[in-house]
Amino acid sequence: MLKYNDATIQLLDLPGIIEGAAQGKGNGRQVLAVAKASDLLLIMLEPTKGVEQKAKILKELDDMGIRVNRRPPDITIRDAKGGGVKLNSTLKLTHIDEQLVKTICQEYKRFNLEIVVREDATADDIIDVIEGNRKYIDALFVYNKCDMISIEDIDEVARRPNSLPISVVSELNMDYLLQMIWDRLNLCRIYTKKRGAYPDFNEPII
Repeated sequence: MLKYNDATIQLLDLPGIIEGAAQGKGNGRQVLAVAKASDLLLIMLEPTKGVEQKAKILKELDDMGIRVNRRPPDITIRDAKGGGVKLNSTLKLTHIDEQLVKTICQEYKRFNLEIVVREDATADDIIDVIEGNRKYIDALFVYNKCDMISIEDIDEVARRPNSLPISVVSELNMDYLLQMIWDRLNLCRIYTKKRGAYPDFNEPII
């Protein structure tokens, strides 16, 4: 349990995600199910192997229906009484057209739909919305053991999107990691008070 800014944040240390986890290898589906229920992912990487590790982990998360650092597609799908699949968009679509969308809908046995697309969506976005079981979660890529690489390499890691170099041994950047966790969780503290009394600043509602 992490105490920070008068809040108690639960941290879960999950087993490492291996290749094939999304298909059940090494109890991977159970591990990924816990990740899917989380509010924020801290993906721990090594600075010298981070690119390869990150790609493998993101693939397994994606195969499990976990979309990392993405927002749900701005697509609305409504059932219709008839008329087949109708596609409307508020901008020019460069990745999909009505025929492709109809083919996707037929694969899912959805034959009468009204679809409104408000972004330049892809076929994968349409599938995600039809399936409806995707989870969109923020993640921080935390590179540990950064005391073992050069300052130039630390600077390069720090400039990567959603990335943070740390060293547990040297206590490098640990305070900033806590701040980043707090910021990405977007929590709000509400301090209550009884009528005529001072607010209780010890146990806020989070």
